[in-house]
Amino acid sequence: MSTKYFTVAEVNTLLPELEPLVGQLLERQAKVVHEGQGMRHVLADMRSNVGGLGASKMVQDFMVIESLVARIRAYGCEMKGLNTGLLDFLAERDGRDVYLCWKYGEPQVMYYHELHTGFNGRKPL
Repeated sequence: MSTKYFTVAEVNTLLPELEPLVGQLLERQAKVVHEGQGMRHVLADMRSNVGGLGASKMVQDFMVIESLVARIRAYGCEMKGLNTGLLDFLAERDGRDVYLCWKYGEPQVMYYHELHTGFNGRKPL
């Protein structure tokens, strides 16, 4: 399989399709975290039956999360922030590989960073 390189225009064209998926992912992730906090006492008691309705719903939520992550990755990007909606798209800039970096809520891709620097190394395009 060949490596997919993106242009800024290509990423911006994909964002209307990716943004709703990332939004669903963040909503489902927040739901699991919230419900998990409420089940802490059940999960901590090794004698309890954790196969109840709450646990079954949580398993379904995890399956939805996995499906959403797979759908997002199928576009060729890398999911870098499951809790923040951070996506990286491999690109070439000035003859070197970089990531075009987009975070959920941003209107378009406006930043890039070196492969080794991550989100904290973002620079404006």
